[in-house]
Amino acid sequence: MVKKHFKLVSSLIITLFFAFFLSGCGSNQSADGSKGKTYTIKVANYFAADHPQNIALKEKFKPMVEKESGGRIKVEIYDNSTLGSEEQFIDGVKNGSIEMAVPGMLVAKDMPIIGLTEMPYLFRDYEHAQKVLNGELGKELTKGMVEKMGIRPLAWTANGFRVVSSSKPINKFEDFKGFRLRVPNNPRFLEMAKGLGANPIPMPISEVFTALEQKVIDGQENPYATLRASGFYEVQKYVVDTRHIFSPNLYVINEKFYQSLDPELQKVIEKAAIESANYEWKLLQESEEKDIQFLKEKGLTVVFPDDTFKQKLIESQKPVQEWFYRTYPGTKELAEKIMAVK
Repeated sequence: MVKKHFKLVSSLIITLFFAFFLSGCGSNQSADGSKGKTYTIKVANYFAADHPQNIALKEKFKPMVEKESGGRIKVEIYDNSTLGSEEQFIDGVKNGSIEMAVPGMLVAKDMPIIGLTEMPYLFRDYEHAQKVLNGELGKELTKGMVEKMGIRPLAWTANGFRVVSSSKPINKFEDFKGFRLRVPNNPRFLEMAKGLGANPIPMPISEVFTALEQKVIDGQENPYATLRASGFYEVQKYVVDTRHIFSPNLYVINEKFYQSLDPELQKVIEKAAIESANYEWKLLQESEEKDIQFLKEKGLTVVFPDDTFKQKLIESQKPVQEWFYRTYPGTKELAEKIMAVK
């Protein structure tokens, strides 16, 4: 009886030992417990839910991160300025209250050199822009971001070539004179609008639809995808295919949060950001022709400038390019390198 009881106790001890051992292995924890820690990444942006930026985040970035992190990272996407204006969510990533964001070049407030990407007529086409930004020049543009802003650039994405939507016809360059044009609140766009002869009116993108509807402004300028996804076509009649500025975006992450992650999780995020960003470039370019057709079907007239109109547009922005070179030392040399990329 005693022997049988001893065997039963021994068997129970061995079972408990293996259960404890397997449990310890399954948790994948280090001595400080960090290996088992889970995280939530909030990703903020100002794009509409069905914009290529958010489609890429939902179809690539979120599932890749959640799967390849083994469920240790949950991704929450906050589109359409849900977490505030672009300026507010950039500040959120800087101070760590938001882990990630996809801002535009408003980051140039802290990193003036990066604003060069939005110099008028810098990029020839999407292929040129992607080749530059995904290469060494793209790294040069973001150099020092961690030190200056406390945020880490992960990947360049495309907002697109900007066009002007209007409530009144613009058939020639001179029609821009006195035109009340909404622009982002930064000096680069104010100078661009002045070059056109327009009256620049800065405001957050979240206020643009109402301003168009109430005729506070005559028009706005954004890529086709934004014009469609934000519904601006509902309160506009014309689009002018100016392609005056190419606007990129960046995937950025709070540096302290990034450094708190295990190296393998850092690699998961970096890989997912690059794949998602590349997917977004593809989606945006594929959507452009469809967006133009969609706008036409909604009753908008799309104006493609003739050679005279195009030349006047380009000439109007040469003083703006010179303003860039004067205002931001070093941009002329970098701009020349960018334009030389074939």
